[in-house]
Parts: sequence; structure tokens; C-alpha cells
Amino acid sequence: MVERLEVPWGMDPAQLLATLRRATSFEEAADAVLQAMLAPTADFTRGVIHVRPGDSYSRLHASGGGAGQLQGATAWRWIAGHGVPVWVDIARASVHLHSQAGQPSAPAFQTERSALRFTTRGVTHVEVLPLRLAGGTPQGMVALEANLSIGQRAPLDDDTVAALLELADLAAPYLLALPPRKPAATPTDELLPVVGETLAPLIDMLRVFAQQDETIVLGGPTGTGKSRLARWCHAQSRRAAGPFTTLDLNTIPEELQLGELFGWKRGAFTGAVGDNPGALTQAARGTLFIDEIDKLSLKAQAGLLHVLEERNYRALGDARERWADARFIIGASVDLADAVRAGAFRPDLYYRIHVLPVRLPALAERRDEIVPWARYMLERRAREGGGGPGAVDPEAERVLTLAPWPGNLRQLDNIVRRAYTLALMSGGGTLLTRPVVERALSYERAGAQRAGLMHALRSAAEAFVEAALARGELDLELADALRGAVLQVASARVDDLGQAFTLLGKQALVRGRNHHKAFRREIERLHELAALLGAEESAQLAEWSPRPTE
Repeated sequence: MVERLEVPWGMDPAQLLATLRRATSFEEAADAVLQAMLAPTADFTRGVIHVRPGDSYSRLHASGGGAGQLQGATAWRWIAGHGVPVWVDIARASVHLHSQAGQPSAPAFQTERSALRFTTRGVTHVEVLPLRLAGGTPQGMVALEANLSIGQRAPLDDDTVAALLELADLAAPYLLALPPRKPAATPTDELLPVVGETLAPLIDMLRVFAQQDETIVLGGPTGTGKSRLARWCHAQSRRAAGPFTTLDLNTIPEELQLGELFGWKRGAFTGAVGDNPGALTQAARGTLFIDEIDKLSLKAQAGLLHVLEERNYRALGDARERWADARFIIGASVDLADAVRAGAFRPDLYYRIHVLPVRLPALAERRDEIVPWARYMLERRAREGGGGPGAVDPEAERVLTLAPWPGNLRQLDNIVRRAYTLALMSGGGTLLTRPVVERALSYERAGAQRAGLMHALRSAAEAFVEAALARGELDLELADALRGAVLQVASARVDDLGQAFTLLGKQALVRGRNHHKAFRREIERLHELAALLGAEESAQLAEWSPRPTE
């Protein structure tokens, strides 16, 4: 009979629960959980808690500090797919379900390099437990590394695993809900000049990921800064001295994708009048960033999968095999899991690249960054133009902060450049005033009228909530002031109050001659809100909304 590892608990469930209830951050809770699961006399060497709702990392914490070499891609696939604890046998390169201990999975590691990273640290087994809310799907996992004697088939017996799983289930609501600890000021540089509170925990996590040689997937909406962040990850990596090469699939026709990736020899196909080294060769000993991976054809996906698994490739028309000595970073603006379900993306390639996935939030989710980014972009534009330093006045900053930004940082950069040009044209120098910024934004609204209403309503709602936060409370009934604002704008646009009410579907009020009274009532409510918010808001309202008269 194989001897099994026994774990003397460092903390009982009642103690753990009391600690979790006092915890104010994810890191504090994670430390308590790992302390409870790892005992000084056990053969466990380290524990790592991975939180990845929606299949993208949001938080990560290891016992004793830094995450070091990470394990996760294959284990997560099994945890997400089966929802039960698994154990990874490093020597045999296999994954086992605890509920089916005699049935090993397919190989746990696609390459020997992955297993080597564990064996060089003395890790023989990894116990992995799901993190999930009651009745829900896994949103993370706890990985416990162990160094066991040769011949042991599992680091823990089923009873011990069941006890550990109870601790994981007890801790999951806290680990999944608690915010990350507010980090100290995140260092910035030319590649990453702005980091707000929302993005800071992700940057700290990416700083760890950058040190690995595994594939990073940067997801998120178009224009959120994936290309810049990919270059930053390269600069933080062990390959920083090597080249950083970008392959933007938006710009490459499908029939040329394999050639641009692998390169080609002269005469390999019609039109190949010269050699092309290809992106893989150009990225040798450095990083290859493949952006918009969903645009890769199924044929090219098969070629990329071969490179990732075998680390070799051939240029088109070349019999010589080459070694792919590049670290891969992938950019995706669509949900690749959806693309897999639609048959547009190979599932084996998806699982092969989805090692360290991170989703970048949209700019609207990190509004504290809008003004610092606008200032940075303005300074950059001023340097490019050889003009004096630019500045953004406070009222213009407020307009920028409340705008919806569906195009994210790319759109913000366009607006700043446009406002800079308008400011110069008006003779006001390089100061971006509120009228200049509003005029720059108006061109965007003119080109997106259908989507503009929802974005404007979102901005109005966010401004209302911001005001409530600033005051500590703001009655929701005052949100009805929007009706007065709409009526005021409509009456100014058509120059007739009756026509304004007819335009807005209130013909019955006009026929009954009650529209004047209704107008006064709605405008009074609008002014009530402005007066409650203070003199500055009332002054702004006075610029476009005269008070009603009896």
C-alpha cells in the first residue's frame, strides 16, 4: 500500500472563517487560506491561489510572496471542465481526477520544458482544488505543490482532499469578492506612463507573468492599450535585450498569413521575388506579439499550433527546419471561447495559448486614468508639433472624464489631437478649454448618432452616481430632471414649445393646452437638482436653460 501524506492543519475551519470575516483584501484572505492548507511539517513546498472569472486572471497570490514559476493552464482546463479536485504527477506528466484516481488524463504538459520547470524546483506533484460559489462553476483554483518520494501515486488521500475542499469552499466567497490590496504607487515609464487604481493590480500580476516564458493572452476591447502593454511585458522579461516583433493580423490577407509568420524563400510562390525572413525569425531570442489572433485562418492556426508544441518551423519553400526561439504574447479583442464555439478558432490552439490570460478593462471602467492619459497625449502631440507645452483646463478635464469613450485610449488620443489642432486654429495657443474639447467630441457624436444616445445616457448616469458619491447621498427621484433637460433642448431646437411637446409624443398635452404647465414643472425639477449640487452647477445650467416664467 502506498503511503499517503498527512496534513496537520495550521488553522481549523472556525479560525479560518473568523480570519476571513476580518479580511479587507484578497491578499489578506489568501494568506489565511494558504496558512490553513500548508503546515510546516508537511511535504508541501508552496501554494498559489489563482482567481480567473470569465477564464481571465484577475488576481493571483502565492505563499511566501512572489509567484515564481506558475502552474495553471492544464490544471485549470481540468478544474474548469470537471469541477473536482485533481492532482498532477510531474514525473509521469499526467493529470488525475480524485474521483477517478486510477484513470490518468492525457499528458499534463504539452512540452518537456513545462515539466522541467517543476522538477528543477523539486516539485513532484501538484494538488489542485476548485474555487467556486455554492452551485456555481469554478472561478479559480488553489494549487498546492509537494515534493514526495518516488512511487507515491497521489500526494493526498481522498479524506484529506475532501477536508481541503471544504476549506476551499468556505474561503471561495471571500477570495472571489474581496478587492485586491491597494498597491503602492506603481512605477511608470514611457511604455506605461499611466496606471490607475483599477489597472494597478493587473499590472502587478503582469509583472510576474512577464518573467515567465509562457504565452500571455491580452484580451479586451479594441483600443485599450494591448500593443503598448505587450511591449511593456517584453521590456520586463528576461528577453528584454532581444527584439520585439509585431504581427498585426488585421493588416495581412489570409493567403499571406503563413508566409508572414514563417517567412519564405524566393520563388516559393508566384510573386515571391525575394526572401522574407518572417516574424518568427525576426523575433528570435525576443518576443513575438500576434495581435487580433481571431483573424488567423484555420490553416495558419494549425501552423501556429505546431510551432507552439514542437518549437520548430520551416519557411515556405525552404527544406531547412528552424528553431522557434521566441516568447509569444497574443492580442484578442473578441472572446476566443465564443470563437471556438462558433467553429472559427481551433479548440486545441485555444487551450495551448490560454496559459496566462488577462483581460484589460475598457477605459470607461478606469475613469481615473482619463485625465492623466489626456495630459500625456497632449504633451506628446506638442512635442511632435514642436510647439510649446500644452495644458487642459479643469472644465475640459471634467468633460473628458464624463465622455463614454467606446473607442478607449485610441479614441481619446484622436480627440486630444483634434482638440489641440482646434485650439491652435482658434488662436488660443495650446490650452484645451471646455468649448474646444466639446467641439472635438461633437465630431464623434455626428458620426455615431445611433449609438450616441446610449453612450450619453451612460455618461449622465455616471455623473449622477459620481455626484451621489461626492455628497454621500442623492435621491434617485432627482434623476427625473433628465425630462426637463430633454424638454429644454427640444424647445430650443424647434423654437416652439408646442412643437417640442409634439416631437416628444405629448400631443395630448398640447391639445389640452397643458403643455406650458408641464414644461414649468419639469424645468423647476431640473433647477432643483442644479441648486442642490451647488452654485457651479446652477451657473452651468443658466448658460443653456433660462428659468421658466409664470
